[in-house]
Order: sequence, then structure tokens, then C-alpha cells
Amino acid sequence: MRPQLLTIDTAPGQSFSVRRDRDPFVNDRWHIHHEAELVHFKEGQGAQFVGDHMRRFSAGDVVLIGSNLPHYFRFDDIHVASDVDVRVAHFSEKFCGEAFFLLPESIHLRLLLERARRGLQVEGEARKKVADLLEKLLEASGMRRLLLLMEALDVIAGSSHAKTLSSIGFRHHFQEAEYQRINTVYEYSLKHFRRSIQLDEIASVAHISPHSFCRYFKSRTRKTYTRFLIELRVGHACRLLIENNLSIKQLCYESGFNNSTSFYKYFKLITGKSPLDYQREFNNSRTLNSHRQPLLLY
Repeated sequence: MRPQLLTIDTAPGQSFSVRRDRDPFVNDRWHIHHEAELVHFKEGQGAQFVGDHMRRFSAGDVVLIGSNLPHYFRFDDIHVASDVDVRVAHFSEKFCGEAFFLLPESIHLRLLLERARRGLQVEGEARKKVADLLEKLLEASGMRRLLLLMEALDVIAGSSHAKTLSSIGFRHHFQEAEYQRINTVYEYSLKHFRRSIQLDEIASVAHISPHSFCRYFKSRTRKTYTRFLIELRVGHACRLLIENNLSIKQLCYESGFNNSTSFYKYFKLITGKSPLDYQREFNNSRTLNSHRQPLLLY
């Protein structure tokens, strides 16, 4: 199932939108939008789908979703309007102008928005601070709105408790790395992950020795290149499970795995579920929604 592209309306005289939602049925489809999204669930709980990542959300949760990342939030069936209270802001990645994010003082915000393209779960002390700032945003006007939004992003950027959600492989365009060398490695891997990539081969792409490449890649990504390739393949398989009607055997080879045993092993290692359970959980949520419409999307 391909996500539907939604258009976010912004009021005249404003550079971004912020609103309070009490309706659990605001929208009813898996979707994307060009704007980044910052959401705080003040009340309510349910199932959260961000890219290829699924988890439970509950009251107090704060999530930052980057541009063009498919997602939706589905409230539990027991919830009615009185149980739902959400604050959500939508903003362009260039809402302050392209030049602003090139300033030395704002580089950390630019890098944050790149990270958010895989979705970020904001936890720890930052979660409460961001929730309070979104509350103030509802009543703010003029320059105060801009300052509050930038403060919220600054809090997340400075937090060590912003957990990445979707895997690298689910993204259509990965642009997280700051330096050209690691970008080249990512681009080459995204193009060729369906086949075996040897260490000598990828090291030559980075123009360093195989031994140096292992240390270099782990220092930049905090994971081995082998783990990175597995995440790419599993992320691709997740997208195919959602968007296509391929058999598990087809998914296995289309995602770059040589056999079904390794496919099942690594899929469960990364997602915590078997491929069929992953697909069933997603499809069941869609089936329930088509009958009862207990779905909230932003």
C-alpha cells in the first residue's frame, strides 16, 4: 500500500501551522507530506506506525517526523473524542529560509531535521519541555511563534534521548551524513544492497583500505557495515510487505537475502516480528479502520 500525499494548509500570514486535535478520526489513511511534523499526545493511546517502525504510543509521548516519511497514529477502539487530546505542528524544513540553516549557529537544527527523516521518539526530560512549548505555541502569535518552535527543535537537537524510529532502508533518499565520503558510501549501498557487497569493494568506493573502512564506518554510524546492510535489506522488505503483494520468497530475494533462513532471522532481529506477523499487524489495523475508522493521522 503506497502512502497518500497530503497537503498541509497554513493560515495566511503564518509560516507554519499548529493545532489542537480532539477528534480521533481526523484522517483515515497511511500518508506522507512534505512538511516535518512535531506531535505531542497529551491524552490517548494506540498504535504508532512511522516508516517501517511500529510501537505503542501513550499519553505524554512526543514524536518528530521528518519530511516525506510515511506514518499514521491509530487510537485504540476504546477511545472516544473525550479521551483524545493532541497538539501537532507542521512546518517546512526551510520555514526560516534556506540561508538560516546554513548559519554556524543553526547547523545542529539542520542535522536534526535530517535525522528526523527517519522519525524521532523524544524521551527523557526533553519530552516534557517540548510538550510545554507546543502548549504555548497554541496561543502564541507573531515572532513568538517562530521562537517557540525553534526552541522546541533546539531542545530535541540537544537531547541524548531522541530515539531513531524507522530503519535506514525504508527511506527513499538517505541524506543524513554530513560529509561527502559517507554520503558516497550510503548512495552506493542503496543502489547495490540487493546483491553481495564485498569489503574490498565498498572500501574502494570510500577510497580507503578495508581495515580503515571498518573503523571509519563504525565511528560515523555506531554500527558495522554488515549491520548497516542488514538494516537496508530489512527496511526494504518492510516497505515491500506494506506496498506490494509479493510472496515471502520473492521478498527474500528482492531484498538482497540469499536464503529464507537468513531473511527470517534478520527480519525478526531488526523488527522483533516475523515477516508475516509484521504484515498481519499492519493489515489488521487497516481492516479495523475500514470498519470502525478508529484512526488518527497527521
